[in-house]
Amino acid sequence: KKRKQREMFETRLETLCASNHPLVVLANEIQWSVFEEAFEALYADKGRPGQPTRVMVALHYLKHTFNESDESVVERFVENPYWQYFCGFEFFQYRFPIDPSSMSRWRKRIGPDNLKLLLTETLETAKRQKQIGRNEFARVNVDTTVQEKAIAHPTDARLYQKARVKLVKAAIERGISLRQSYARKGKAALTKQGRYAHAQQYRRARKMTRQLRGYLGRVIRDIERKHARPDAELRELLNISKRIYTQQRYDKNKVYSVHAPEVECISKGKAHKRYEFGCKVSVTTSSRSNWVLAVDALHGNPYDGHTLKGAIEEAEAACGRAISQVFVDKGYKGAAKKIPHKQIFMSGARGLPPNLKRFLRRRQAVEPVIGHLKTDHRMHRNQLSGKDGDRINAILAGSAFNFLKLYRAIALFIQFLWKLSSPRLIREPAPSIA
Repeated sequence: KKRKQREMFETRLETLCASNHPLVVLANEIQWSVFEEAFEALYADKGRPGQPTRVMVALHYLKHTFNESDESVVERFVENPYWQYFCGFEFFQYRFPIDPSSMSRWRKRIGPDNLKLLLTETLETAKRQKQIGRNEFARVNVDTTVQEKAIAHPTDARLYQKARVKLVKAAIERGISLRQSYARKGKAALTKQGRYAHAQQYRRARKMTRQLRGYLGRVIRDIERKHARPDAELRELLNISKRIYTQQRYDKNKVYSVHAPEVECISKGKAHKRYEFGCKVSVTTSSRSNWVLAVDALHGNPYDGHTLKGAIEEAEAACGRAISQVFVDKGYKGAAKKIPHKQIFMSGARGLPPNLKRFLRRRQAVEPVIGHLKTDHRMHRNQLSGKDGDRINAILAGSAFNFLKLYRAIALFIQFLWKLSSPRLIREPAPSIA
C-alpha cells in the first residue's frame, strides 16, 4: 500500500522517454532473460541479495559503449532517463542504483568466459532486427593487437623504488620491525637518478640506480630474516621483488610492474611505438559488415599463427554457424597447414579469382575496428587488474562495438522514417509582374 501511494508522486519513465529512441528500442529487443538464466547459478542464496542482473549487464553495456568509468557511468545514470529505462527501471531514479565498487565485484563473480554472452547477445539482437544477412558469417577477418596496461613506463630505478615501498608497507602492516626502511634515502636517490638521466649524466644515474637496487635487497633480506613463514600475499610480493632485484637487461619474462606482474613487453614493429606493455588481443570480424564475432586476450605473447584456430572456434560458437573462409595478414604464416579444413587466405596471395581478391582487400577493414575498440571502447589502456581483467576488458569492448552499431542503425532508420513522414515544403512560383 505504501508503495502504491509513493508511486502517485513518482515520474514514470515512459512519459519522459521517446518510444523511438535507440536505447528504448534496444531495451525491448534484447533478451534479458538469457543473462538471468545463465548467471543465476553464480549468485548465492544466503546473505544479502545481489544486484539485479539486468541492471549490471545494462550498466556494462553503457559503460563501454560511451567510454565511461565505473564511477562516471553511475553518475550519468542519475541524470539520464533513457539510461534508467534501458536498465529496466519503471520510475525515474534520484539516487545511484549501486555503489561503483559493485561493478568490479560483479565482473569477478561472473568471470570472462561467462561475460562472452554479452557479445553473443548483440549478434543475436542484430539477427532478430535483420541487420545481419544469411551469409554474413561465412567470411571473417582475423588480426591481433596489443591491449596496453595502465602502468607507468618501466625503468629499473622506478621498479626498485616501488618494490621497496610495497615491501615496507607490507612489513608495517604485519608488525615486522625493519632495521631501516630507506624511505628518505630511496626517494632522494630516485629523484637524483631522474635528474642525472635528464641531464645525460648517465654514469651518475647508474650509480643512483645501483643504490636503489641495494636498498631493495637489504629490505628483502631483512624481512626474510625476521619473518620466516610469510603469508601468501607477502610471499607473492617477495617473489616479485626478488625477480625485480635479480633480473638483467636481456632476460626473458621480466617483471615490468609491481602491481601488474602479468604485463608483457610486445613489439609489433610500429614506427611511432617500438614497444608496448600489456597483452596480445585477437579480434575476429565479419568480412562484409565488420561485426565483432570474437575478441579475447592472449597471454604469453603467442605467435599469431598459433592463435588462429582458437579464434575461429570462438567466432563459430558466437555466431552459431561454420566459417568457410578466413582472411589474415602475413603474421599468420604457416597457420593454414594446421587448419586444413578451412580456406585461409593471406595478404599478398596471387592467382586468386576476382571475387576472392575483393574479399582479400577487405581484410584490412579489421584495422579501423581495432582502432575504434581502443579509442571509443576503453581497450587502449586497460584499468582492470590481473589476467582476467585483460580478458574482461577486451570482451566488453567488443560487445560495446556491436552495441553501438545496433544503436546507430536504429537511429539512422528512425531518421529515415522521419524524413519520409515530414511534410515537404512546396515552393510556389513567384507572381509575375505584368
